[in-house]
Amino acid sequence: MSKIRHEWYQTETAVVISIFHKNAKPEDVDVQYSEKALSVCIKLSSGSDFTLELSLAGAILPDQCVTKVLGTKIELKMKKAVGQRWSSLEYDGQSDSAKQFSPSDSATSAALSYPSSAAAHKDWNALEREIKEEEKKEKPEGDAALQKLFQQIYGDGSDEVKKAMNKSFSESGGTVLSTNWGDIQKQNTDVKPPDGVSYKKFEQ
Repeated sequence: MSKIRHEWYQTETAVVISIFHKNAKPEDVDVQYSEKALSVCIKLSSGSDFTLELSLAGAILPDQCVTKVLGTKIELKMKKAVGQRWSSLEYDGQSDSAKQFSPSDSATSAALSYPSSAAAHKDWNALEREIKEEEKKEKPEGDAALQKLFQQIYGDGSDEVKKAMNKSFSESGGTVLSTNWGDIQKQNTDVKPPDGVSYKKFEQ
């Protein structure tokens, strides 16, 4: 069996590793993130295991790292602890293997920020845009999902939408959130607590 190839690139806030193994099952992929290390074990159809053990050049936030098992590869997105450019993926024994991003680095960032084992040229700016799009598509759950939805509506909304949201939310004691300024501007927004919950105004 041919060797499984992996590549990596980085943005100011994240390091992304792609392991090119097709049709992997999520249950066969075990990834362990720690502050300065990464451990990957993939169970192969041949019965053997592929392992990747790395001492990282910089610190990451393990609880904010994401593993995606895709049809053509396994993608590991690691959140950097600080906004530093890594001169290499693995720690090389040098104390300055991770350096601060600065405007003066822009001329060399393409060469230094995105090392790869592939010879073909890649549009790294396009890849960075792709990461940002993926972050928008990530689906939080529960209250976090609701909060993200409200933030997205507010951020993308017109001035009238924002005024409607602010007015309805403040007047209703946080129980109503409307985007219809045409209706909201005409009258005060009544308090509408959830079913089974009574609302009592606090009085000093």
